[in-house]
Amino acid sequence: MKKVAIIGCGAYMDSGYGCAGEWRCLKAAAMGEGKFDEPVAVVAFVKCECPGRSVAPNTGVAIKMSQVKPDAIYLSSCMANAKPACPYTSAEEMATIIGEKTGVPVFLGTHDYH
Repeated sequence: MKKVAIIGCGAYMDSGYGCAGEWRCLKAAAMGEGKFDEPVAVVAFVKCECPGRSVAPNTGVAIKMSQVKPDAIYLSSCMANAKPACPYTSAEEMATIIGEKTGVPVFLGTHDYH
């Protein structure tokens, strides 16, 4: 089974802008829906906190603590598609930084639920 880490937007989840938390990401991962082409095992879930400077190091620590290197990292749909968008960086820039830090491919979005 493919192993993944998911990074969610803490500000988005905490404020309730249409997402009650990470349950949508975890459901999509378990069911192989949305951006996942098959059911996957989530080995780490990291919550980004504004302004996002610590998300790459925190993701590295989460991967190290899980003792399982994921096959992929997914930026949650709330990070990749947030309206209003993150005022500090773009999802694409964050994906590049995290990918360079961890050596793991990073994908934008987790699900298509509304």
